[in-house]
Amino acid sequence: MKTSESKYCSCLYFTANALARKVEKLAIESWRKIDLAPSHAYLLNLVLEEPGIQPGMIAEQLQLTPSTITRLIEKLEEKKLVIRCAEGKLTNVYPTPKAKEMKPLLKQCIADFYEKYSKILGKEESKQFIQNMNTIADKLEV
Repeated sequence: MKTSESKYCSCLYFTANALARKVEKLAIESWRKIDLAPSHAYLLNLVLEEPGIQPGMIAEQLQLTPSTITRLIEKLEEKKLVIRCAEGKLTNVYPTPKAKEMKPLLKQCIADFYEKYSKILGKEESKQFIQNMNTIADKLEV
């Protein structure tokens, strides 16, 4: 059944979650080749772009709670992709050499994901839709 045919199609909560599940499925397909979940991949990408980034900044950028970021970092540590270093009162997250080797493939996964949804929605419609979602998300900030 299409989301638009559901009994709850006029509900923001239902529709947003149905969309999120469909987008998650596309994203998982895109990152399968590097054996990372999308949330892990985006976190790793941040660490590669800003070595020494602090978990609080990661939480802000990914719009996730600090406890979720801690769990994601722990999983990437298990995979030997990041290390945490305490520097005074601060904790900084750095990519490992293994993570640095993955950077081109990680970038390719991001590009593949963009291509997948752009092919379905259209490039201009995708861009406009994302802008609209950002505007709405900002308005709903509690």
